[in-house]
Amino acid sequence: MKVSFVIAVYHNEGAISKTHEKIQSVFSNELNNHEYEIVFVDDGSKDGSLKEILSLKELDPRIKAITFTRNFGQMAAMLAGFKEATGDAVINISADLQDPVELIPQMIEKWQEGSEIVIAHRTDRSDPLLAKIFSKIAYGVMRLSIPQMPSGGFDFVLMDRIVMDEFNAIDVRHRFFQGDLLWTGYRTSCIPYVRLERTIGKSQYNFGKKLKNFLDAVLDASYLPIRFISLVGLITSAFGILYSLSIVVSWLAGGTPFQGWAPLMIAVLVVGGLIMVMLGVIGEYVWRINEEIRKRPNYVIREKFK
Repeated sequence: MKVSFVIAVYHNEGAISKTHEKIQSVFSNELNNHEYEIVFVDDGSKDGSLKEILSLKELDPRIKAITFTRNFGQMAAMLAGFKEATGDAVINISADLQDPVELIPQMIEKWQEGSEIVIAHRTDRSDPLLAKIFSKIAYGVMRLSIPQMPSGGFDFVLMDRIVMDEFNAIDVRHRFFQGDLLWTGYRTSCIPYVRLERTIGKSQYNFGKKLKNFLDAVLDASYLPIRFISLVGLITSAFGILYSLSIVVSWLAGGTPFQGWAPLMIAVLVVGGLIMVMLGVIGEYVWRINEEIRKRPNYVIREKFK
């Protein structure tokens, strides 16, 4: 059996060699009856990441490398690596040593027992408090439309060849990895773990990238925003009708509907704000439709090293 590793690289100089060393160690010991290959995808790094990958490739012919013309994002790097992977199973793992390589034998065991997707999901993470809160809120929202999503999310995952081929066949611009994978419906098992603290380098996964991933999850993997807009519209309309009735009743009773302009201004501001939010969500959908029509690739490869 051959296992492919796909590793997206962006400013991971120093951690790449250690990641390779750990994978090599696992296959020299517990998994010495399996073959492996490692597909590193350099996502436009400006440090010495590519040089480090090519140095390792000279020592280990099982390493493949892909480099982009610029930074296209982690999802694009993963997609390129998935298409290049040739193993019977494919494992997506981070290059920053935060995913425990020690879990790989357990993941492969579950795969051999019949699981087509083996998810190593995060039960906790060594991140700042604000990042943990954002993560809990984001995945809580995602689980409303994808109930099978693990509460802490996942990136460290093993996929059977049949799953990988099905995943690669999905041709859309904005991809949400976890949602697309779970959507396939293949037999899935989970292994919980605590995400390790990053010891080398600084994370490039900033708030803007997290927000982009969250929007991809909510807008592309579910109908939640449209349903939410409809619900808010119905509730607002109901309150508007009730308020209108109260004004009519007050007028029939000879009273003054309201004192001054405050209630009118509040109603205008609230409804106006809701309309702007709704238009923003609809605009996001229109832009994504436009992106699909343009059919631009998710990434541009500068060079492949096989």
